[in-house]
Amino acid sequence: MTALQDLKYGQWFRGADVDGDGFITQEDVRMMSARYIDARGTAPDSATARLLTEQMDGFWTNVIAPMDQDGDGKVDLREMTGGFNGVLTDPALYPQQIAPVTDCFFDLVDLNTDGKIDQAEFQQMFDSVAGVPGEDCAEIFAALDRDGSGALGRAEFHQALAEFFYGNDPDAPANHLFGRIAG
Repeated sequence: MTALQDLKYGQWFRGADVDGDGFITQEDVRMMSARYIDARGTAPDSATARLLTEQMDGFWTNVIAPMDQDGDGKVDLREMTGGFNGVLTDPALYPQQIAPVTDCFFDLVDLNTDGKIDQAEFQQMFDSVAGVPGEDCAEIFAALDRDGSGALGRAEFHQALAEFFYGNDPDAPANHLFGRIAG
């Protein structure tokens, strides 16, 4: 794992530790889902909400929970960065590891369901849910909109998440996806 990945994963960890207790638990992962569902204005019993909750439970079970080295049912920053280092090593595994959750998030962020995420949708979700300040959202969005269309298509969104979790390029636009990292 590189120092850059440590910074990115630490930023993601701070957002995933919803209750702020220094650990990620299955409850944090479920609260993360609830934040997205609430920000989206989606009914908790809707098909989209159920699918996101199911995918996030799978993310907990298959990605986060195995990082729990001491078996206490919670993952601290050290366990998580070590776990990501061991699990998120091969971008070819993105379709199994990250893509299903990314598709659910895309559908939640695409508030008007037009198949793309515009800057207002991006800012609403990443500011209200992930705590990314509005001015950072605008800059990050512009950098992620690689084709200059004014919207992120599903492929651009997937590219951003893959770049965030697997990438080592210090100049990559997606490094700051979950908030500005120092470095």
